[in-house]
Amino acid sequence: MAILNLIYYPDSRLRNFSKPVKKIDEKVKKLVSDMFETMYFNEGIGLAAPQVGINLEIITINLKKKKEIILINPKIIDQSSDSSYIEEGCLSIPDQRARIKRNNFIKIEALNILGKKVKFSAKSLLSICIQHEIDHLKGKLFIDYLSEFKKKRIKKKMLKLNKFNTIKK
Repeated sequence: MAILNLIYYPDSRLRNFSKPVKKIDEKVKKLVSDMFETMYFNEGIGLAAPQVGINLEIITINLKKKKEIILINPKIIDQSSDSSYIEEGCLSIPDQRARIKRNNFIKIEALNILGKKVKFSAKSLLSICIQHEIDHLKGKLFIDYLSEFKKKRIKKKMLKLNKFNTIKK
């Protein structure tokens, strides 16, 4: 396993659309393993492949050191109309948080690491984490839900962090 380099906002690679995984081979399995290692090292609960420079539809999640969840080519197939605001952060935008409106309940369809199609429901924090990570696969960041003023302020802070190399790598 290896710790991969995270890509930090405002790097334009975070805006790329990811491609579906066509074949789950040893290379994909190693990437998933490395993504978990990177996520744990950076104290995250979710990571999408674009955050480590790989434009494939792969997400790793582990909430509070429970069960590891691997979602390959994930799709939200249903969602509740009720939503709530939660304070979100992102490994690619360190030390920045904002209250974001997300659906409380979703149904997901994806492939697991064995290439088998899985469907399941998610609620609360798991639902929010999955929605956040699927956004990454579409080149969308949590700050895109904010006002232009707030986005500009965060971008300015991130540029300053990048300039002085204070982001842990």
